[in-house]
Amino acid sequence: MAFRCGDRRQIRLFPETMDDYIAQDHPVRAYDAFVDLFDLAKLKFELDPYKAGNPEYHPRAMLKLLVYGYSYGQRSSRKLERAVHYDIPFIWLMGGLRPDYHTIARFRANKEVIKNVLKQCAQMCVKLDLIEGNILFVDGSKFRADAGINQTWTVERCEKVLKKVDARIDSILAECERIDKAEQGSPSQVKLKEELKDKEALKARVEAVHKEIKDHGRRSLNTTDPECVKVKGRQGTHAGYNAQIVADEKHGLIVNSDAVNESNDLNQFANQIEQAQENLDKKCASACGDAGYANTHELKKVDDKNIIAIVPSQKQAHDRPARQFEKSQFQYDADRDCYTCPEGRSLPYGRQAT
Repeated sequence: MAFRCGDRRQIRLFPETMDDYIAQDHPVRAYDAFVDLFDLAKLKFELDPYKAGNPEYHPRAMLKLLVYGYSYGQRSSRKLERAVHYDIPFIWLMGGLRPDYHTIARFRANKEVIKNVLKQCAQMCVKLDLIEGNILFVDGSKFRADAGINQTWTVERCEKVLKKVDARIDSILAECERIDKAEQGSPSQVKLKEELKDKEALKARVEAVHKEIKDHGRRSLNTTDPECVKVKGRQGTHAGYNAQIVADEKHGLIVNSDAVNESNDLNQFANQIEQAQENLDKKCASACGDAGYANTHELKKVDDKNIIAIVPSQKQAHDRPARQFEKSQFQYDADRDCYTCPEGRSLPYGRQAT
């Protein structure tokens, strides 16, 4: 039986164009057309073809690379660099351009551009009737930061370490003084002085962290990544971020995303809904969230704007029946300034607890 064998050196009379390597129904074509719809001026790109210096990669091409790469899980700058060399869809998308990972990393550092991209995407989806924007759902998820939790410092931890360091410094100074008096036959002070130097450096670092925590009114500070916080997720407690996502009801498309350095969702409901409405350029009728957003102050902000807030309380979420003498079972009588207990008896005002 004969075999079909390829020949890399076969000369073709009419060589294929790069466009022939990608099928007409390949998803990369949709990404290419989608990004072509973006208004680069609204994205705040500086477009000057006569700018002096080495020619830059066109922002639209770089944007296509990031949007397509992120959609398929290629988030590393080095992986994206490798893709534009060896992955046919990426090569086609970039038209043969091969930016290195430094260029890709510098481009993707523009957070404001990414935010505006999402905003334009959401508004285009509204025009295409893919998003209605009437009912929005918000939820949060904990993401690990590239930092160890052992590098997270609190005021209490700083003060505790400073006490130990001060005590050890005093001990070293006393030991040095004793050796100076004894002189002959005493051990070398070299090791003690080296340790003293290390302890004083540690004290200076901890004092700087302690001051920064207090000056900025923060509960903690991670010295590796100052923006992350201590979060508790399914994988335990670690340094990370609280990622917020708002989705539209119709097809579940994301209309807003954000990463906040708060360990829970209690203070995020109104802010995330407001950002989503800004992206959509329209007001929603209802906003929904889970019990993690059950904060009356946040819900009131949404309610004051005539938006129906649908957020269960912690008790409703856990489906626990109210106990007989819980506070919710007592009815307040404003005229008599007293409560009526579940047994029907009146509880008059006595004094305010201190």
